Amino acid sequence: MTTATAPHRLWRNARYLTWLASDTSKGLAAALSGFAIPLLALVVTNDPAQAGIIAGSGLVARLLTTLVGGVLADRHRRVVLMLVGSLLGIALATAFTLLARADALTVAVLFTINLLLAARSGLFDVAGESALKELVPDDATGRAQAANQGRDAALQLAGGPLGGLLLGVGGWAVGLAMTVCHVLAAATAGALARGAAGAVARGVVRENGDERADARRVALRHATDAADGPGSRTGIRPSALAELGEAFRWLLSRPDLGGVLAITTIVNLGFNAAITTTIYALQQDGRSELLIGALSAGVGAVMLAGAVIAPLLVPRIGAGILTVTALSVIAVATVVLSWTVEPWAIIAVLGAAVLLVPALNAGMMGYFMVATPSHLLGRANSAAGALGMGALPLGPLIAGFGLAWFGRQNTILVCAGLCTVAVMLAIGNRALRALPVEARWAEHARRYEL
Repeated sequence: MTTATAPHRLWRNARYLTWLASDTSKGLAAALSGFAIPLLALVVTNDPAQAGIIAGSGLVARLLTTLVGGVLADRHRRVVLMLVGSLLGIALATAFTLLARADALTVAVLFTINLLLAARSGLFDVAGESALKELVPDDATGRAQAANQGRDAALQLAGGPLGGLLLGVGGWAVGLAMTVCHVLAAATAGALARGAAGAVARGVVRENGDERADARRVALRHATDAADGPGSRTGIRPSALAELGEAFRWLLSRPDLGGVLAITTIVNLGFNAAITTTIYALQQDGRSELLIGALSAGVGAVMLAGAVIAPLLVPRIGAGILTVTALSVIAVATVVLSWTVEPWAIIAVLGAAVLLVPALNAGMMGYFMVATPSHLLGRANSAAGALGMGALPLGPLIAGFGLAWFGRQNTILVCAGLCTVAVMLAIGNRALRALPVEARWAEHARRYEL
């Protein structure tokens, strides 16, 4: 006889809510810096190509350091790494504030500070993403990812106008807000770490994931996973490169995961380059930072609406169908964007493009988390990020040089072509199309276990 269990209630999971508060504070800081630094670079250089180099170098730094961050996340307590990353964020945001206040944000300074912020994110954000698996059960992972998508949309909704408003006051105001965000992230990450340590001391493990003993599970994971990993027979820890190699081999051996990464790479490059081209073109046309922020807010509002419906779609529609549908909408919208120049029309087109993105992300990221063993999750996250986002640093370069050499419309049409290629690959990928609804993720993933 089987017993039905009540679905896990995320909003009664105190540790998940603490994690969400920390991750949200850090996310708002990233949204502010991501909005402000490219615009400050355009103001300082008045050259989209140079601004693209600054933004692209930051993406390269994040991509490379994410690989190291994945190893750190699997070797050490993830909640402690969240705290360390937030403390480093406080230091960098404070330095940015002081430099901006001293009117010292030169091209070299912007390049360096953007590089350091990106490296901080790469080294420590993987730990925060991977910690989520220790806090919620598999049958709630899709809804947790959908909630994260809603949070991200809300940050985009608030980040653009807030960044534009603060940038109107001065770059130092953006830096001060970033500092406050990282302080909040550090405080909540510290509370999560203390709670995990207390749970270990008490030996608390409750059913249904209402209170997961994160630190205890991590400690047990490091004790037991060593028996399964390379070097376990000799007791010698493998090198970081060997550990990364294990993650890449595992990921590429999975037909349900590895084949999706090329599609992700292409669509991320095409769509993000189109958005960046649009923003650069608006700035070069003399549009205000507040208007550009309002455009970002409009897109964020649509994403927030998409995030509201994502928890309804993910349990009912297969992740593969959602992915193909969302990619098709993005490709069509990018073509239309190339002919659209008025800000209100740009908001409408981009809004249509991103409406299904929260459901797409919730489905793909939720399934990935369920399918990946906990001891491998940090490295698998970083490997997936490296493969799926590897071409993303080219986005600002395509936007900057494309805008300078070929103009707005031709550059966006090239981006639309990339998105169309991603759609065709998705339609032809049987493993992607077969991804089921949330309740069947664990069962489906077991079919591909080696």
